[in-house]
Amino acid sequence: MVGWLRMYSIQGFLTWQSKLLMKYKHLSQAERYQIYALMKAGHDQTQIAKLLDRHKSTISRELIRNTGSRGYRPKQACEFSAERAQNSRNAPTVEPWVREEACSLVRMQWSPEQIAARLPISHETLYRHVYADKAQGGVLWKSLRCQKQKRKRYAGGRDRRGQIPNRRPLSERPLNIEARRQVGHWECDTVIGASHKGAVVTMVERKSGYAVLAKVVNKTSDLVSSAIVSNLKPFAVRVKTLTYDNGKEFAGHSLIDQELNSTAYFARPFASWERGSNENFNGLLRQYIPKKRSMSTVSDEEIKMIQNRLNNRPRKRLGFKTPAEVFHQSLKRVALRT
Repeated sequence: MVGWLRMYSIQGFLTWQSKLLMKYKHLSQAERYQIYALMKAGHDQTQIAKLLDRHKSTISRELIRNTGSRGYRPKQACEFSAERAQNSRNAPTVEPWVREEACSLVRMQWSPEQIAARLPISHETLYRHVYADKAQGGVLWKSLRCQKQKRKRYAGGRDRRGQIPNRRPLSERPLNIEARRQVGHWECDTVIGASHKGAVVTMVERKSGYAVLAKVVNKTSDLVSSAIVSNLKPFAVRVKTLTYDNGKEFAGHSLIDQELNSTAYFARPFASWERGSNENFNGLLRQYIPKKRSMSTVSDEEIKMIQNRLNNRPRKRLGFKTPAEVFHQSLKRVALRT
């Protein structure tokens, strides 16, 4: 008698609850937990279907599709179902023009997150497409930016490159510059090619991330100083300070300051994080000019192409604006005030 009443109360409750769930076409998470509980209680598929007010084939199909190696488990069944829905033909599709444009931007070394900020496609969808392309023998994945672990040297080391005359340490630079609130504060470095022959001088504005590149045949102080002056002269109104590493190629900093009306500062030896904007940009540049590539194979036209691509790639820290947009807006504000 007690067992019959218990069965009646369970049946009444499940029938009432299942009617509330009838508006769903697919089985819900709650129904899957009910299936699991009823199976544990010894009910067969026909009884479960009747108690849930579902067709027997629905229960049968659920058990066939969503039973794992350890039997039917409701949480795993929900995961299996969601995965199938994601891969289903009926899943939301991306417009062909969006996919084509997104792939084009991947080839230009935009990250999926940067692309998702500009196009109606999620970065997860884009990653799936890239790796599906890889599985089919495609090469789109090679354009993804890879972050490698780097060995770091710390400031406890001794600088063996000699001393730079009239060197002004970074500790004397005004603290407000660190906040990146104002355009006009630059970081400079050189990126060398294979066999240490030839180099690219990189000049990166701290707030906007805008970069100017110049190729030099070797890293002499005269050539590097001339490259910096000639390339930053057009932006002289937005050149207030220049921060360098301790390479001897920057020994001509006094001449540069005189030409650009700027102030030079030097980071501590082996403290690359004190020029974080420049170091980050150099990592992006290495996508195009790997360490093993000879600078003799890099043309001035390619340097300009790389500069244009990186300056027009949106950055998360800029609210997905591009460095070019932020930098040139600052130039317009200067022009309006004059």
